Amino acid sequence: MTFALAGNPNVGKTSLFNALTGSYEYVGNWPGVTVEKKVGRMKAGEAAHEIVDLPGVYSLIPLSGDEEVAIRCLLHEPVDAVLNVVDASQLRRNLHLTIQLLETGLPVVIALNMADVAARRGLRIDEGKLSALLGVPAVPVVARTGKGCPELSARLETDGISAPEWRLDYGDVLEEAIGRICAAIPDDAAVRYRKAGRAVRWLALQYLEGNRVVRAELDGAVGDGVLPEIVGDAETRLAANGHTPEKMIRKCRDAFLDRLIRECTVKDSGAGGTSLSGKLDRIVTDKWLGIPIFLLTMYAAFMLTFDWLGTPLSDGLDGLLSGPVAEGLERWLASAGASAFITSLVLDGIVGGVGGVLVFVPQIFVLFLVLSLIEDSGYMARVALVMDRLAETIGITGKAFIPLVIGFGCNVPGVMAARTIERPKERLLTVLITPLMSCPARLAVFSLFAAVFFPNHQAIVVLSLYVTGIVLAMVLAKTLSRFLSKGEPSTMVIELPPYHLPQWRSLRRKTWEKGKGFIVKAGTFIFGGSVLIWLLASVNLSGVMVPMEESFLAQIGGWLAPLLKPLGFGNWQAAAALVTGFFAKEVVVSTMNIMYGSTGAGSLQDALAVAFTPVQAYGFMTFLLLYVPCLATVATIRNETKSAVWTWFSAGYALVLAYVIALLIHAAGGWLFG
Repeated sequence: MTFALAGNPNVGKTSLFNALTGSYEYVGNWPGVTVEKKVGRMKAGEAAHEIVDLPGVYSLIPLSGDEEVAIRCLLHEPVDAVLNVVDASQLRRNLHLTIQLLETGLPVVIALNMADVAARRGLRIDEGKLSALLGVPAVPVVARTGKGCPELSARLETDGISAPEWRLDYGDVLEEAIGRICAAIPDDAAVRYRKAGRAVRWLALQYLEGNRVVRAELDGAVGDGVLPEIVGDAETRLAANGHTPEKMIRKCRDAFLDRLIRECTVKDSGAGGTSLSGKLDRIVTDKWLGIPIFLLTMYAAFMLTFDWLGTPLSDGLDGLLSGPVAEGLERWLASAGASAFITSLVLDGIVGGVGGVLVFVPQIFVLFLVLSLIEDSGYMARVALVMDRLAETIGITGKAFIPLVIGFGCNVPGVMAARTIERPKERLLTVLITPLMSCPARLAVFSLFAAVFFPNHQAIVVLSLYVTGIVLAMVLAKTLSRFLSKGEPSTMVIELPPYHLPQWRSLRRKTWEKGKGFIVKAGTFIFGGSVLIWLLASVNLSGVMVPMEESFLAQIGGWLAPLLKPLGFGNWQAAAALVTGFFAKEVVVSTMNIMYGSTGAGSLQDALAVAFTPVQAYGFMTFLLLYVPCLATVATIRNETKSAVWTWFSAGYALVLAYVIALLIHAAGGWLFG
């Protein structure tokens, strides 16, 4: 069977997906983490089922791109049943979506997730009575720990699920309209929907509620004018009592849920007062304290990454690669009679290029571990709320901040997460500013330069670069919003999960999955790129081996170096590194390692200390932060905007912005330090 995993945002849907399938998908505390459906396989008894993890939605009425993914899957994909994940601690709000899922006609199983949170809040749920009233199984689980998942898997047996015998009465006017819409749908279309397990009544309800996807499909099947006339008649009759079809449907569902909650839940009399989460939220989401607390948190994260833990580990790995590994390879190549060409390729190209990037793996893993700790604790959702207030002051919604946060992990999913924003112009604006967020690929370059030029202030220097990206993104958003995002902005709805201590197993897995991509990239893309860069730095246009200063790469850098001279780093090595950095920002380190002829980060650091001053180094890092996004991000922008013009604009404005800011840094540094 194929199960569609559906639920509100932040109910633990992806956590349950991971627990049932044994796979790993990113888990976050904000909308937009799942922007496309994900597919996994699970075992339930003798059967092997497929689970499709849909984006989190509050309703089946699509307002944004990710919500449309969910409705189209439920409407057209070969789904046999729905696994509805419900936050047991927020039962009433979550069950609005459950009602809509029950009306699809598909079999439904309810996973009452966060049962532990509901219990701590003094809420007891009679899942047996809930199952009886809704006509579907309801199983309490704690997806984060896996509790209840075996019992849930057992309920997903093929012979244990059937379509619910459940129907809600929406009153005479709407019931008449529903009947007329069902009768107007051609028999062949109605039969097709029923064979797929979809109830025609559900389609009629979705049409009355204003579902644009369903309306477009049914209008095409029935013919223009027929169904709108039915809706118009219902609107006229309901208007006499001050209702619309949408409001009437909501009113009937609310009345049903009021009765259901009274019968199925009991609130312990001893539970009351402000929870610990509530007390903490008064502090961390305060309009004056929220941002300073966030900055202090990030400062502590960077201190741990650089000063306290990450740098010592990186130094140890650096010593291993530049010492025993490089020396051992050199001796082995000499004993094997390798030519000077092969020796240079292995030591300068592969060890120097790939090894120069790998030495920063410990720092990147430490940063990922700290960020995962912040996310799993529930604090990152508060950050999104705090930034929502800031975003509103510059004319955009806080939803724009969610892709920016995701962009810290990688700009590609950050750009894709903009699909959660309903208004097209605001969505475009978010896509354009997300690449200004510093990703781990840039962190490798920042770590290198900060260690050389700011050894006693690495954390504050790197934090300043991250803050620079955020501030410039806000300024740019304010500027562009005057032209792009006119009208009423969309609103951000975000759950604030309770604070809890993250589990080590979850932290370890999340950190590994994030960091693994960096290692894989170093062993594939950067490996191949390092070999190519070494080759370009060893031959001229005629393909003849020449000194590096006369190579093809040196010529490219020489052509561009005069343009960078006003910025303070007008040498051909810096120019060539920035060119290769377009393909992947980590390659900047590989390129410099190869060009300076080093076999480890130590000798590269010595060369950089001679080639740059601290002011020039900071300007170079800022330029790298802001200039053209990497190739993968540019391709994603093209895919999301469907516009070559906006793609070129995103690359062009970033290049101009980087040049201007680096020029200002160089000028200010010259004025301050002579």
